[in-house]
Amino acid sequence: MNERQFGARLTTDGACFRLWAPAAKRVDLLLDRPHAMQRGEDGWFSADIAGVKAGARYNFRIDDEIDVPDPASAFQPDDIKGPSELIDHGAYRWRAADWRGRPWQDTVLLESHVGTFTPDGTYRAMIERLDHLVATGITALELMPLADFAGSRNWGYDGVLWYAPDGHYGRPDDLKALIDGAHLRGLMVFLDVVYNHFGPEGNYHGRYAPGFFTEAQTPWGSAIDYQVPQVRAFAIDNAVYWLHEYRFDGLRLDAVHAIPQLGEVSMLHDLSRAVGDLAVETGRHIHLVLENDDNIAGVLDAEQDPHRGSYRAQWNDDYHHAWHVLLTGERHGYYSDYAQSPLQDIARALASGFVYQGEPSAHRGGQLRGEPSGTLTPTAFVNFLQNHDQIGNRALGDRLESIAKPMAIEGALAILLLAPMVPMLFMGEEWGSKAPFPFFCDFEGELAEAVRQGRRREFAGAYAEHGADVPDPLESSTAQSAVLDWDSRDSASGCRRLALVRELLTIRREEIMPRLAGAAFGAAHATENGMLTANWRMGDGVMLRLAANLSNDEIPAPEIKPMGIPIWGGEIAGPLPPWSVFWRLDTRS
Repeated sequence: MNERQFGARLTTDGACFRLWAPAAKRVDLLLDRPHAMQRGEDGWFSADIAGVKAGARYNFRIDDEIDVPDPASAFQPDDIKGPSELIDHGAYRWRAADWRGRPWQDTVLLESHVGTFTPDGTYRAMIERLDHLVATGITALELMPLADFAGSRNWGYDGVLWYAPDGHYGRPDDLKALIDGAHLRGLMVFLDVVYNHFGPEGNYHGRYAPGFFTEAQTPWGSAIDYQVPQVRAFAIDNAVYWLHEYRFDGLRLDAVHAIPQLGEVSMLHDLSRAVGDLAVETGRHIHLVLENDDNIAGVLDAEQDPHRGSYRAQWNDDYHHAWHVLLTGERHGYYSDYAQSPLQDIARALASGFVYQGEPSAHRGGQLRGEPSGTLTPTAFVNFLQNHDQIGNRALGDRLESIAKPMAIEGALAILLLAPMVPMLFMGEEWGSKAPFPFFCDFEGELAEAVRQGRRREFAGAYAEHGADVPDPLESSTAQSAVLDWDSRDSASGCRRLALVRELLTIRREEIMPRLAGAAFGAAHATENGMLTANWRMGDGVMLRLAANLSNDEIPAPEIKPMGIPIWGGEIAGPLPPWSVFWRLDTRS
């Protein structure tokens, strides 16, 4: 594996420090004392210092004006404005040394936030809950972003130092122990990474390397210029770094539609190829997933292994939005695009992936959105009923469990967890947790007030209706309210929901997963009375068939008896009860 370009590294007799700072006239390394760094080609400064060992702390001084951390710092023990710490990644002794990952078809994701997953909010504390995931049938733990952010609490999407796992959750070896513990239990671990912007506080890149940014803007700050070779390398090296040094099994790239794709070959393509090279070199299964509001089917290939420019799958917001409208009746904002016929939209998502495959989106001012996706394999889509965005971007951070009927949610889960797309749950969803997940952060001064006022503008209607009940994102109590309510797992309703999810995921493991490789989309049909039918050709030639009543009323049984062997819901012997779901496997050709 080629050495990465960015960050300090240990050598046989000390350490080498490097900084790309093309706008700086002088850079000093602040270690035991200032050390003048040598300027090389293309704006690189370097210094080889003998006798330096792991644990040393250092900064860079730019033009005798400002002291900054290493942008590729491996750890920030005193938060983003403090010194960087030199880490020896080779010192950790992996117990699951032979772990090579799992095929993508095995994936059942649980998205989680380290700081609120347990009362302690640490990497180590999560290890104690891994056996619960295994017993439930989860096969992959997905962590919201860890890149170091300002303050003690944050969702993670305001990360500034991309290589440094946030110190409020523990040290680098603690994160490795979590991943190691997961691998020992057969669990994959994924990481959410943000390559579309840097967070608003502690971002010094523009001072010494303004080439990082373009004139374009994202909703969260200046866009990053991946036409610049060093900037492209910074992101690609970072992806490989997480996968190599921490042995994550995959990455989910946040909001890639906000990355300007300038140039003949996109950064996303080059990143995928670099990860594919790592997979070949290490003999591991490594998976890349996108969030992409543009619904670009052409970058997805679930069965290309290793990656060679494509991505395994995309989070399917269309699937969520259509279900949310059906289950709650909410039609504001982006839900308006699914308000006319949510059941038909669900059918389209089940039959061919995206709902928007080139049609105009009224919510986006009539802009055409998406590409045809029906020729992809179903596993190119990650489907879900809830995630951090769809809960946290509500004024109260309330979960689906608080705004929809339990019977309807259970029907939706019976479809989500047995359909041939890759399913994802949000932490606690497996037992019907009602713990809110509101937006929270820990900024100070003018930035804190700007965030507070921005939320008030975005949710003006909710503030008018709920007033002081809307949590202040800057208050520590808001983050504390999001801590997962593990005790509710043992309540009567929690036990019932968890038993349902476990049973469904057992069936998925036994009947669906072995057939997913080579599966293909089929057809789906929805009627006005709530009847939904769908089918897929599985990889072994078996037809997977679905029939469901997605309404509050009983509907007559189908005139034609469903074909195949029941795997969920039993035989259809009469009228279909409200929110009932039936799955069958048809072995006839």
